[in-house]
Amino acid sequence: MRYLFHLPIDPQCRKIRILLAEKKLEFDLEVEPVWERREGFLQLNPACEVPVLTETDGTAISGGPVIAEYLEDAYDETSFLGKTPTERAETRRMVLWFEGKFHREVTANLVEQKVTKRLYKSGQPDSGAIRAGHSNIHYHLEYIAWLCDRRRWLSGDSFSLADIAAAAQLSCLDFIGDVPWEKHPDAKDWYARVKSRPSMRPILADHVVGTKPPEHYADPDF
Repeated sequence: MRYLFHLPIDPQCRKIRILLAEKKLEFDLEVEPVWERREGFLQLNPACEVPVLTETDGTAISGGPVIAEYLEDAYDETSFLGKTPTERAETRRMVLWFEGKFHREVTANLVEQKVTKRLYKSGQPDSGAIRAGHSNIHYHLEYIAWLCDRRRWLSGDSFSLADIAAAAQLSCLDFIGDVPWEKHPDAKDWYARVKSRPSMRPILADHVVGTKPPEHYADPDF
């Protein structure tokens, strides 16, 4: 059986969960409390970080970007990168935007401060970082709206890894109620389309001890 070692509110883990579901690949989830540094998990990934995917033959692949590229190479019947070199370049650019710039400026300042620090018992949240995250998210949502005014999806006319990467980040933020959707209706419309996909249903059913999502979190028609 294929297994994905993950944490429920980690955006890289969520990205791989969505991608596996979009590719219709069966897998079981294993929550991995990385702060415990379990010996068996260290043998799979000495960095002791999630996500880690283990294939049916025992092969272990570590890291969200690496796993995504592996799945695109190994199961290429349906590609979420694009058909042409130009399309793939644009998809990769957008993935880098959300997993680099967006994560640094928003997710790290909100999810990591409010949730990850509590899980890792690594100190108190930084109020300055939280304020920065709340401020920075607006222009990213405006950028999503700008893209969707010119394209059907974030990197072009087809649903792609760019949409998956963005939704993985935003779903974590939405879980803690930190996305001001009411101020960004066009970005909200894009996210509603993503939420309506079957691959998102398990994400919308996630539970994290000590954190209760807002009522709209699991509603595709929010």
